[in-house]
Amino acid sequence: MSPYIIYGGELSYFTRKLEAAMKFYGADFEMKGKTPELREEIEHRSGTHQVPVLQTPENWMIADTTPLMTMLDGHFPRRRLFPPGPLGVLVHVVEEYFDEWIARTMVHYRWHYEESARFASLRMAGGNEAAAARVLDWGPRACRATGTESEIQQRAAEAEYVRILQAAEAQLKDTPYLLGHRPTAVDCIVLGGLRAHTNMDPDPKKITAGYPGVIAWCETEADQWDGKGELASFPDSTGFARFVLGEMQDTYKPFVMANREALAAGAKAFHAMIYEEDVSYLTRPYPPFSSTLITARIQDQLSENEQGAVLDWLTSAGLEECFAQG
Repeated sequence: MSPYIIYGGELSYFTRKLEAAMKFYGADFEMKGKTPELREEIEHRSGTHQVPVLQTPENWMIADTTPLMTMLDGHFPRRRLFPPGPLGVLVHVVEEYFDEWIARTMVHYRWHYEESARFASLRMAGGNEAAAARVLDWGPRACRATGTESEIQQRAAEAEYVRILQAAEAQLKDTPYLLGHRPTAVDCIVLGGLRAHTNMDPDPKKITAGYPGVIAWCETEADQWDGKGELASFPDSTGFARFVLGEMQDTYKPFVMANREALAAGAKAFHAMIYEEDVSYLTRPYPPFSSTLITARIQDQLSENEQGAVLDWLTSAGLEECFAQG
């Protein structure tokens, strides 16, 4: 048995993110499904019904990919995926966009297209038609909760993802990874999306196929890292990073700020103006918590001078309200 075991699914965004990370770490690991026989123990010990859950060599069961990867950086310091200093904050902020915003686009692509929904539900259910029907019933509800029910939001989310593919295709012509010559947590989550969703499900795969550099990176090239290379420096980083920061101002920022206000008020749902449409979302506690992890990184891991540089950078990016709390 490998010292690390990922319990998750091949069609899971965050499972495939963690899988990509473990490959970059050079860790000895294996992937397993969360079988009915193991479900109760895994969920009890990890404290969540969600996947992935990582079983460590110490026999811990831990969930939540970003804190997990921060922990694993300490185990694999030469291959860490969050660099130290201000650059680590930049990586964390860009990763946050994909973790907490683009996840909704993956849900949309999977459940709003009949062929993809049929493909995914059957695959998740192991071919069991009755189980697949229950998964299919869940999909549209997940889309409503994450704000992609309207035609406007669906088309805007797809256009946004195409811009991501275009930016990634351009970046990968210059560097082997999205933030330079070595991978970061950003590469892990982008690969997670490709491998679990947009290079997996039939409908988005037709779109992704138009970006051969991204496909080659996803399928073979990303996994060929030799452990060497440098990242582009803070604060300029790469064109891909600058592109994401620009996108965050009009999408992630209004979403996360409205969710934070709703959570503080005890509201079960909230509205945010996204792509010139008033959109309803279910209030979720995780996005505000996730943003506080970045705040903590700034406050706990940076010197006073570094904190000042990061806060200036966040202000110039229009994101200081999201992360510069307290």
